[in-house]
Amino acid sequence: MLAVRARQAGGPEVLEVVDVPEPTAGPGEIVIRHEAIGLNFIDTYQRSGLYPMRLPAVLGQEGAGVVEAVGEGVTRFAIGDRAAYAGRAGAYSQAHAVPEVRAVKLPAAVTSEVAAASLLKGMTAEFLLRRCHLVRAGETILVHAAAGGVGGILVQWAKALGVRVIGTAGSPAKAALAKALGCDHVILYRDEDVAKCVRAITDGAGVSVAYDSVGRDTFEGTLSSLSRRGMFVSFGNASGPPAPVEPQRLARAGSLFFTRPTLFDYVATTAELDESAGALLGMIQSGAVKIEIGQKFPLAEARRAHETLEARLTHGSSVLIP
Repeated sequence: MLAVRARQAGGPEVLEVVDVPEPTAGPGEIVIRHEAIGLNFIDTYQRSGLYPMRLPAVLGQEGAGVVEAVGEGVTRFAIGDRAAYAGRAGAYSQAHAVPEVRAVKLPAAVTSEVAAASLLKGMTAEFLLRRCHLVRAGETILVHAAAGGVGGILVQWAKALGVRVIGTAGSPAKAALAKALGCDHVILYRDEDVAKCVRAITDGAGVSVAYDSVGRDTFEGTLSSLSRRGMFVSFGNASGPPAPVEPQRLARAGSLFFTRPTLFDYVATTAELDESAGALLGMIQSGAVKIEIGQKFPLAEARRAHETLEARLTHGSSVLIP
């Protein structure tokens, strides 16, 4: 079957289309025939070597489709069920074997494309808003890259909770998208002083929590946008990793909190996975969160997909189609 692997760490040019054996379902595993595969920044971090992994390897963390085989002892799924997963390496392929305890069933109202475009990003938004920092109605928060995959879900979910959202975007076109998603204010972080704008919007108070997936380019502005005892949530490196944080600086800036969370520590158990995915799928089915698939790429064109993603020319979520 067709798959895409990184032969070594490097740029998009290290991606190659290969023929690999069809997967089989071992004990406790299911084989999902992919109908759509998620494209995420973590894929580029692993390909580049920023997040080291053993290479060569088939990339990808997220896929959705139909269960075509079940292994011994499987009880959560049957052949023909629709299923999705996030956080299981090897998704850039036509089919993938995954442990049943790391997969979730899809309701009829959620397509495989929507699931593949949203599961990893949406569960990230879920834990960021509900568990990393419990966002409450009336708070003012800062969301960088508000027109992006995670950012767009964060904005919509936060607005459903009654939160005032200040978003940032890298271009006027993306600012318009962020506004359409529900941002109360949008800052062009490449052209404007983010912290100065946030202070003006909040009458000098700053925001209680800032979600930063951009990294190096927005780090200083994010740190200076927080209220006393505010939380800086750094969860991405789209512009490159930021410099190390000196702990005493957090004290001087108002007893700030700084965290670098990963989704997989928040869905470590099957119960946590089901709860997080269930909350996301519920928000999608209710219409409170709409998943925009801005780009679709054939699986064989994964290199072009990575080039487009890293150039920050995407909007919303992106999927690969086997």
